[in-house]
Amino acid sequence: MKNMPVNSEELTHSTKKFPINFKELEQIISKYPTPFYIYDEKAIRENIRRLYKAFSWNTGFREYFAVKSAPNPFILNAFKEEHCGVDCASLTELILADSCGFSGDDIMFTSNVTTKEEFMKAKSLDAIINLDDYSHIDYLQNCAGIPELVCLRLNPDCTITYQDNIILDYKNYKFGFTEDAFIEGIKLLKTKGARRFGLHCQFGSHRREAEYFGDNARLVFKKAVEISTLAGITLEFINLAGGIGIPYKEDSPADIEAISWHIKAAYDEVLGTAGLTSLPLYLELGIFMTGPYGYFVSSVLHVKETVKTFLGLDASTNCFMSPLRYSNYYHITAAGKEKEEPNQVYDITGALCENRDKFAIDYHLPRMKPGDVLIFHDAGAYTYAHSHNFNGKLRPAELLLCTDGSVKQIRRAESTADYFATLDYPIKSR
Repeated sequence: MKNMPVNSEELTHSTKKFPINFKELEQIISKYPTPFYIYDEKAIRENIRRLYKAFSWNTGFREYFAVKSAPNPFILNAFKEEHCGVDCASLTELILADSCGFSGDDIMFTSNVTTKEEFMKAKSLDAIINLDDYSHIDYLQNCAGIPELVCLRLNPDCTITYQDNIILDYKNYKFGFTEDAFIEGIKLLKTKGARRFGLHCQFGSHRREAEYFGDNARLVFKKAVEISTLAGITLEFINLAGGIGIPYKEDSPADIEAISWHIKAAYDEVLGTAGLTSLPLYLELGIFMTGPYGYFVSSVLHVKETVKTFLGLDASTNCFMSPLRYSNYYHITAAGKEKEEPNQVYDITGALCENRDKFAIDYHLPRMKPGDVLIFHDAGAYTYAHSHNFNGKLRPAELLLCTDGSVKQIRRAESTADYFATLDYPIKSR
């Protein structure tokens, strides 16, 4: 059970807040029964603006929101209205981006093990195609043709450490070109008509320390200078991808202004010396952009007293599997009981035929009863996107707390008809 969040004693006096009061939440639940996700649109937009302000020193800076983290068009539309692009990795994500009106350099297509259909769709949208491997050059040419602008994904073939911990092990990394292959790839692409080039390199991995991002950006910038010199090109942009994390526990959130300052110091030091200070920087942030501004809401269905006390929810980890899949702690609020003493200890579970179907172990809450509501914080990214249908369990609804304070459904809950829809077999109705 090492991947489970263990207890909440150290977080008894949490400052994490839910943007809706209990009475309003009850009204929402009366219309949209639990379980559901709800996202705070105003907070998301404010975070986007803060990011752009922090990087305003870099002409051409742009955030390409990672569609995979929150693949809902209502979320994507907010990013579009705030002048962001989108980072897509599959055919369906490209279709979603197209449906929201993204096209051309609004789309960064960062894929791997890519199909011809995906390359053809990306090319038809004039997306920036970010190649993952030297062999993909001929493959792209044969199925879609080589565009004038091509980005290449770099594997710097090293191990990134921070405070004696390995953060990124590029020597066991499935993504990207080696530096030599990157240079040879540019040479080959030139013969096939490409004239403009971008460099993509993942520089983070759910870290929040500003110095860490400055150090890693410096490494990427040095590689960019080497490649530009050896390949005889001037890069159009550097895409630092993602990796800025969020605080699941009550510690300091990432200081985006400080992160930007450290990246700027590395930018000026390395790219400035090389005369490349007009180079735009791109990011492909996901969890940093929406993670803290989404919530998973579920109700207590049963309280079971056996070897331990179990709270059985009306949702299972198929709906919200992050507490099971990752080692992240998720703070939980007992709605309407925020001022009560958390003097009871519970394992919080779902209904899957799987003992690891637990949202939390030995979690301290006030005394709970069937019908009480739990709110899981920091559930705005890589949550609904990871949901699944094991045991025939269905995915929940998604709601949006709009900037005007209203709430609307932006994805309905699945039905049994949805679950059976792809079967070529006559299924009885209820």
